[in-house]
Amino acid sequence: MEIHSGKEKVMNKNFTAARNACKLCSPLGASIVFRGIKGCVPLVHGSQGCSTYIRRYVISHFREPIDIASSNFSETSAIFGGAQNLKTAIQNVSRQYSPEVIGVASTCLSETIGDDVTRIVREISADSSGNGGPAIIPVSTPSYKGTHMDGFHAAVKAAVETLVIKGRCAPGPGKSKGGKKRVNILPGFVSPADLRTLREITGDFGLDCTILPDYSETLDGESWATYQKIPSGGTSLDEIRAMGKSDLTIEFGESLKGKDTAAGYLLNHCGVEFRNIPLPIGIEGTDVFFNILSELSGMSVPGKYTAQRGRLVDSYADGHKTVFEKRVILCGDEDLTLGIEGFVKEIGLLPLISATGALSEEMTGDMDYVSILDYVKDGPADLVIGPSKAYFISRKLGIPLVRTGFPVHDRIGGQRIRHLGYGGTQELFDRIVNALLEAKQENSPVGYSYL
Repeated sequence: MEIHSGKEKVMNKNFTAARNACKLCSPLGASIVFRGIKGCVPLVHGSQGCSTYIRRYVISHFREPIDIASSNFSETSAIFGGAQNLKTAIQNVSRQYSPEVIGVASTCLSETIGDDVTRIVREISADSSGNGGPAIIPVSTPSYKGTHMDGFHAAVKAAVETLVIKGRCAPGPGKSKGGKKRVNILPGFVSPADLRTLREITGDFGLDCTILPDYSETLDGESWATYQKIPSGGTSLDEIRAMGKSDLTIEFGESLKGKDTAAGYLLNHCGVEFRNIPLPIGIEGTDVFFNILSELSGMSVPGKYTAQRGRLVDSYADGHKTVFEKRVILCGDEDLTLGIEGFVKEIGLLPLISATGALSEEMTGDMDYVSILDYVKDGPADLVIGPSKAYFISRKLGIPLVRTGFPVHDRIGGQRIRHLGYGGTQELFDRIVNALLEAKQENSPVGYSYL
């Protein structure tokens, strides 16, 4: 990092402060997962400020109410431990919400003082044994250890570890005895619209599908006549428990390769084979996903999707002159950004940087938005693709921002942005082309109405 002071330039290689960080806190990611489990209330083991911060970000993006319970740390609990706070919080949530599940995510504070959340939860579960209380899923999510995506993936794994019926119970690909084949999909942090797309696609292949998590209704629901403490929807406990009986698990996310994930747990403890693939964005990425579904189901790709693919190829040709060799800045969640990177290369855009707040070997990792701007300011850029936090870069450089991923705070409809499949790729491609056309139009001294 270069620090300028008058004519003097100082090199400080140890500069690590984040300015407008390209990541969010780990308990936030875990809370999204818990909101995607039916009848689940997220509970943050820490201060009220942590839960308020999460609610603020989630509500602003999804435009839906969300309750995040807190164990309400005080100065005393920060010194002597928060075990009693957590027990009281679980009792209060159980009494007020009657949940099927409580997801407990630790915070920096509770982890720093050494609270063993898993042990505390085990004690609570033992005390309430036989009382018909909610299932409790504990997960370790200190933000000093990772990003919101680390918390997200950790919560998915914790849910599987806690709830799945263990044992080598899976029939294995191609060995189901009657009925439909069943597939588990671990989609990562995609939009509710993407989750609905995945369910539609797997259904059209004649497959039963368990998506974990599934917040397609809980974070993008209908209008209510009366307030619902726990919105309807989500992956049910029975579905999660039966994931060990599926024929295959499909795990989206290149960053998860070689890591200890929920898919690996299902393989090791239930014998369910899994495939790790990039998010199905772009023609090539979506082809990989559809080929797996075709192989598993024994069906050819349904005609409606071959038609979508054909229209997408045609639109690539239509928009090629607009996008070819335009320079793009990519940023956001690691796996979504990697998926979009493959797509933009497919259509002829030139990535100047693919950046994330996570430590990453595949991308320029551990970045904040100020550092991204410093990195690209000497190389002219035409477009930014990323969340609303990247508007800082867009405004500074005077180039358009195509909003993707999370969070989208400065526009409505972030929860309905599609990224996946041929249909999601089509929408993303149209938005990119139109953003470039609009920039050309607005910056023209003539103001063309025909482009």
